[in-house]
Parts: sequence; structure tokens; C-alpha cells
Amino acid sequence: MNDLLEKLEEIHKRWLQIAEDLTKPDIMSDMKRYIKLQKDYKDLEPVVEAYKKYKNTIDNIASAKEVLQNEKDEDFRAMAKEELEQLTADKEKMEEDIRLLLLPQDPQDSKNAQVEIRAGTGGDEASIFAGDLFRMYQHYCDKKGWKIDVISMTEGTMGGYKEIVFTISGEGVYGLMKYESGVHRVQRVPQTESQGRVHTSAASVVVLPEADEFDVELRECDIRKDTYCSSGPGGQCVNTTYSAVRLTHIPTGIVVAMQDERSQLKNLDKAMSVLRTRLFELEYKKYLDDIASKRKTMVSTGDRSAKIRTYNYPQNRVTDHRINLTMYNLIGFMDGDIQDTIEALQVAENAERLKEDI
Repeated sequence: MNDLLEKLEEIHKRWLQIAEDLTKPDIMSDMKRYIKLQKDYKDLEPVVEAYKKYKNTIDNIASAKEVLQNEKDEDFRAMAKEELEQLTADKEKMEEDIRLLLLPQDPQDSKNAQVEIRAGTGGDEASIFAGDLFRMYQHYCDKKGWKIDVISMTEGTMGGYKEIVFTISGEGVYGLMKYESGVHRVQRVPQTESQGRVHTSAASVVVLPEADEFDVELRECDIRKDTYCSSGPGGQCVNTTYSAVRLTHIPTGIVVAMQDERSQLKNLDKAMSVLRTRLFELEYKKYLDDIASKRKTMVSTGDRSAKIRTYNYPQNRVTDHRINLTMYNLIGFMDGDIQDTIEALQVAENAERLKEDI
């Protein structure tokens, strides 16, 4: 038996064991463990499916070889030889795909994502560009069937956003959106420019896996909660109730303030969600830094200072600097057609991971 088949059979046994464990009463009563086993079961399904097809192909190769060895009829031998060639090619392709499947996955890839877009250098034009990026992600999420929920935002004086924070919910969101973390640069004639000169502005995007209650243990004694009146333009109170919430995590000093909702409870829920994700980020960053030290492309490392992409409007050009990919479809790209670029980044990352695995 080859090493790959042996490894796959072990995984198949593990998958069957998880299926059995999920029916046990003691596991069903432990919600944290039950959810983890359910996730493990689902994650292993594609590998198990690949194993079944691979094993079937190996069995068919053995049958074709047996025919060639024992059959005297030339027509049968010719058919068996042709089948063997096709099966051997199929087997090689399957082995390549299975090696990718067996690479350790980032356990956060299946999670929802929390995204922060902040205007950088470029003043009002940077805020307008931050708004353009948000709309780009809105269109992309619409195409994927994902849901966006805005947590907080500060609008720019000429449009767009100085800062906008939102969550994206759906299937495998973080595994795709993580490639958007970094500095995005735009080159164009701003709406505010009267001389027709091209300016360069920037906005930063941070994508984090949304932490749930099982990822971060938040103790009530570690959180100081303050309430205050929501403020509008000029700092005046926009309502008379103390609906705005500020949470301070005493051990780390992380502060989260939320005032977008009229209800204090809704603001508290949103603030807790952001606080959980920020705390989770502290641990997760160690994992990302470890990846960054190994991979040249720095794909999905969450390095907030790295310039990852340039959007050049005069040339209708988008360049992703991590993999030196240039496309001349800026209008479509800004309309949410970013899947091809994300897939190219995945291919580049998987190639590096396969090198690490050898």
C-alpha cells in the first residue's frame, strides 16, 4: 500500500469515529465539544470523498493490469491498455489534488469575518476611496450570497468613510476575505482636484476572523462598562437616553465604544462582538506572524502596513503586488469581480505551502 493511501485510510477511520462520537449522549451534552466535532466531521468530508474515488481508481488500475497480464485476446488487451493509461493519468491528478486537501487548513477559514476599512493618506480623497472599497466588497458579497452588517462608521466630509467596521456572514468567508488585509492604493484624478492632476491616496483594510463565545473567555470582572449619550455632529447629544456603550477590557487595556444603535442592548451586543474579535486577534496574530516568517508572498498574513494592491484609474489597471498580477479590468473589479484575484492568491499560497510540506 502506498503512503498516501495509508494516510487516507487513517483519515477515513477518524471520520467514521467522529460520526459515532456525535451520537453519544455525553458528547451531545457538551456543546463546545459537540460543535468542534461537527466542524471536524464537515472538514474531513471532502478528503473522505477524494479517498473513495482514489481507492476506486487504484482498484481499477489493478484490474486493468491483471487483464494485460492474463488476457490473450488482442482487442481486450488494447482496451485494457487504453483504460490503464487514462486511469494512471487520473491517479496522478488525484494525488496532486489530495496533497492540497491534506495541507493543514487555517482553522479560522470557515469563520465569518470582521472587516475594518480606514482612510489613510490623501485626505478627503482617501475617505472617498475607502467608500469605493466598501461598495466593492458589498458587490462581491452579493455575488457570493453573503450578508453584511455594519457595526460602526464615521463618514468623510466629502463622501465615503474615514472609518467603517462591518461583519460578513456566510460560508467560508474569512478563508477568502483574509487576502484583502493590507494597504490599498489608488491613483486617479480626485473629485476635489481642479487642475486634472493624478493623485495617490490610500486606505487600509484589516480582516479578522469573527470570534465567537467559544473562542474567547470573557470574564465579567475583567470588563468595565460605561454608558453615555450618543453624540451627533458638533458633539451634541442626539438623544436623552444613555444608549452609547464603552467597554474597557482591564487586563489588555482594549477599549471599544459603540453608539450607532438607539438601543443600549444592541450597542452592548455589537461592542462585545468587537471586543471578542480584538482579543482573539492578539492570539491569532502570533499564528499569522509565524506564517509571515515562512512565506515570501506574505499572502494572508494580516500585515497591516504592507502595500498589497494598486488601483490605477487612468490606465484601467489593478495590480496585486504580492503575486505581481496585473489586470486591465478596473471597472469590473470595483464592481465586485475580485474572485479571480483571490483564487490566484490561493494558488500562490498553496504552492508555497506544498514546498514547506516537502
